[in-house]
Amino acid sequence: MDPEYGRRYRQLYEQHWWWRAREAAIVDVLRSVSPPDGWPRILDIGCGDGLFFSRLAEFGSVVEGIEPSSDLVTDDRGGAISIRPFDSTFQPAAPYDLIVMLDVLEHLDRPAEALSHVVSLLSASGTVVITVPAFRSLWTSWDVMNQHVTRYTKSSFLSLAREVGFRVDRCEYFFHWTFPIRFAQRVLESIVPRQSAPLPNIPPRPVNALLYNLSRAERSLHLPFGTSLLVVGGRQRTT
Repeated sequence: MDPEYGRRYRQLYEQHWWWRAREAAIVDVLRSVSPPDGWPRILDIGCGDGLFFSRLAEFGSVVEGIEPSSDLVTDDRGGAISIRPFDSTFQPAAPYDLIVMLDVLEHLDRPAEALSHVVSLLSASGTVVITVPAFRSLWTSWDVMNQHVTRYTKSSFLSLAREVGFRVDRCEYFFHWTFPIRFAQRVLESIVPRQSAPLPNIPPRPVNALLYNLSRAERSLHLPFGTSLLVVGGRQRTT
């Protein structure tokens, strides 16, 4: 992550319409799939400074995270955040009942290995919630700045899931309304290349609120496109 972007990430997460709308969408999904008593043990992969922990705590008694970049962690929350790479050497004492991996998989050179390890850390009836950026055709300087390796479609994610034995229960695009904007940016950059994207800024309050509400309103739609992909799944069921 760009160092300046990393320094501003908390403010963006707490105030910017995109991060606010993404969090709200994920919480909606968690509420819709949560068992009556929640998930006892929860892991947030790529948790940064644990900014999502307070919402995850609504669904379970133990919330832990793993973050490979020490620059993003200002407080390890009493050891709840493991600052280390997410790989096969990460072996917790007990499996997790909920694992969230929010806009992480697109950064990894070996996503199959990472997703396979996610499955190995999950309890038999556990749930995984993943978000990733959607459609390689939307690749822009924003992806370069964020050090993305790829973007996903439903088809490419399902292929990855089959490869590692990850069961997909739900797979849907969101942020539909931003798709034409990002596509126009892609077309413009194909004509006038840009080496780097500008860092995001928080819009004026009325605009920020409008874009947040627009993003929330579209969640009732189920369109075959969007700039993000959301996946819910778990271990393959045995018969």
